[in-house]
Amino acid sequence: MPTLVRKTLGEYRRALVGWTVGLCAFLGMYISIFASMMKDPDTFSKQAIAKYPGALRDLMGGMSDIATGTGYLQAIAYQLLGPLLFTMCAVILGNRALAAPEEAKTLELTLTLPIDRRRLLLERWTALALGLLGVALVTLVVAAGASSAAGMGVPFGRILAAHTGLFLLVLFFGTLTLCVGAAFGRRQIALAVAGVWGVAGYIVETMGRSVDAIAWLRWLTPVHYYLDGRPLYQGWPYGDYLVLLCATAVLLMTALLAFERRDVGV
Repeated sequence: MPTLVRKTLGEYRRALVGWTVGLCAFLGMYISIFASMMKDPDTFSKQAIAKYPGALRDLMGGMSDIATGTGYLQAIAYQLLGPLLFTMCAVILGNRALAAPEEAKTLELTLTLPIDRRRLLLERWTALALGLLGVALVTLVVAAGASSAAGMGVPFGRILAAHTGLFLLVLFFGTLTLCVGAAFGRRQIALAVAGVWGVAGYIVETMGRSVDAIAWLRWLTPVHYYLDGRPLYQGWPYGDYLVLLCATAVLLMTALLAFERRDVGV
């Protein structure tokens, strides 16, 4: 493993451990509720639907089948809260790759070492991707184990497909944050861009299914390519995941071009 990748992972260690523990606790706690819910699924389903108004139900994925193992796992782990928490992790780590050290005036010192900007950015991104992959693998084990223990009856292959999509989504947003940091060197700008794109994209994707005026915007958000294939229900949406990978690659190339042409520290 390259020295800079290893060093960056060491810098991320506490954050990665903290986010992994937090995500695992979230998944384990909420998935375990399903077992008690199944004692009276009809009542629970009616209460869950009545608790949320129509627009909020759309944001939660409709919740029409929340009394089933697949519907509950989708609503709790893969629709809103799970992606939100994991994306926050990715954005924070992506911001620490370039923007944070530049604001702290340590990036200029790093660039005085015998390492070019391209290699620096690529190895920082590699550490980001490996860190997020580690979190994804651990949370996958927890999600699959907890759902099995709760008797949800969701095949592991479908959970793996959904979790892979979740990893690709957060890798996109982590790369987006790194890209904006590479272009501007400011954490607040990177956070704002990632936050607005993420929140607006989620609203457009969920509300655009029933609002024709914004339906065309769904194709512009990465959330569409994460949610639209419904992997927990239908299996692997290879085309959608390929779009996410390609979009991430474009962001990475953009980051390389922007970082090489900009004066650091200005």
